[in-house]
Amino acid sequence: MSRATMLLVEDDPALAELVSWNFRREDFEVRHTPDGEEALLLAREATPDIVLLDWMIEGPISGLEVCRQLRRTAATQNVPIIMLTARGEEEDRVRGLETGADDYVTKPFSPRELIARVGAVLRRVRPALAGETLSYADLEMDTVGHKVKRGGETVALGPTEFRLLKHFLEHPGWVFSRERLLDAVWGHDSDIEARTVDVHIRRLRKAINVGDKPDIIRTVRSAGYALDSGG
Repeated sequence: MSRATMLLVEDDPALAELVSWNFRREDFEVRHTPDGEEALLLAREATPDIVLLDWMIEGPISGLEVCRQLRRTAATQNVPIIMLTARGEEEDRVRGLETGADDYVTKPFSPRELIARVGAVLRRVRPALAGETLSYADLEMDTVGHKVKRGGETVALGPTEFRLLKHFLEHPGWVFSRERLLDAVWGHDSDIEARTVDVHIRRLRKAINVGDKPDIIRTVRSAGYALDSGG
């Protein structure tokens, strides 16, 4: 497995050095910048596996705006983002999460805590980093061999349904709107209508819910779809 890559956006030199040193010791490849504009350029040049982003970086672009723009860009919209900040109020935490952050770590923090939080987010949000197989409940996907099994039985999927299921398996339990699924599976610049997602969801359901197997794709009214074994 290749090394996980991290983009660290932090304008406190001492803290940036401490965080970089600890994650390089954990075999991460770390790129650091104190500047929001440069962070967006670096993310476009090479998509990182995770972003550690200081809310209060100085300059014309705030950490919150960096987060927002990363989520609006097709290449980085699914990259895990952890906000680092001294702002500990609930309203601020909610605002950061609603902007697109996956987790929120309040300063001061210990390097061990941060390493544990990063590991937890990567396992939850990007399990593909842990190997070539994605799994949830009785579903298994070989991302290299493009093979899918449910309950040990092979499932035949078209290329679009495969990409759709892969996205769900990388984010189990998450509810995605049609628009978010279009961006993630078809691409940000796609001209495909949102209702097309419904057609492929039906095809995916038909393929993986054969026999007496329960429907593992949950429809959330007025919100979207989620991979959820709870129904």
